[in-house]
Amino acid sequence: METGRASKTALRVAIRRAAHQIMEQPRILDDPIAVPLLGPGFARDMERASHTVARDFRAFMATRSRYAEDRLADAVAKGIAQYVILGAGLDTFAYRNPFPALRVFEVDFPATQAWKREMLAEAGIALPGNLTFVPLDFEHKALAEGLAEAGFDAGSAAFFGWLGVVPYLTLEAFRATLSAIAQLPAGSAVSFDYALAPETLSPVGRKAFDALAGRVAAAGEPFQLFFTPETLEAELRRAGFHSIEQLDSDHLNEIYFKNRADGLKLSAVKLGMLVTAWV
Repeated sequence: METGRASKTALRVAIRRAAHQIMEQPRILDDPIAVPLLGPGFARDMERASHTVARDFRAFMATRSRYAEDRLADAVAKGIAQYVILGAGLDTFAYRNPFPALRVFEVDFPATQAWKREMLAEAGIALPGNLTFVPLDFEHKALAEGLAEAGFDAGSAAFFGWLGVVPYLTLEAFRATLSAIAQLPAGSAVSFDYALAPETLSPVGRKAFDALAGRVAAAGEPFQLFFTPETLEAELRRAGFHSIEQLDSDHLNEIYFKNRADGLKLSAVKLGMLVTAWV
């Protein structure tokens, strides 16, 4: 995205997460903040996002958030007390955080973060005391420096959520962020999603990818970075991560969508993967 401009894709993701709250039962991600945050001004967008053809996107947006929050819960159970949300966009975890001792740091471009704070205020959603906003322009300040200034404890392990961001990065920016996380104490971890290399997709998958890539490019936020499971694992191990989990849609359907009466599940068109890597 362009520095100084709020993210359009962040809004689209939030609309799909909110639509999931309305359209599906049981919910994959139970998020009572999603709909109030958007307010009545997005009624037409919500109607489009609730259409049957949008169901795959709703399912994926809900699943990747649920997956990251499940891994976060595992980390909190092991004593981690810091959660950093990179490219937070309109993520709502901090406002429904079930862990009183968990400090949450929302990192994003200043323009996107200011826009989110306006939406929170308009919706009457209170800012929790254990939340810290970290407005960060990565062109002018490194992640570690920005977090340190915000009170993040680099001497303690932390969990990072990095959803919907990696495909938009350069390889250099991706590696810099991995390196910053990998320098933290053992037990630190990061969950994120990535896009599979287009040349490895099936013909149907390539068609779906091209359509999606065209839409995000038109919004001014083009895809740039792709991996195979093998190249992604190599990047993580090179950065210093020792344990890695990669899940495709088949594995995620088994975990989150088994025996649903409504048939909701992730599409058989596999465009990406979810990952958690531990230091």
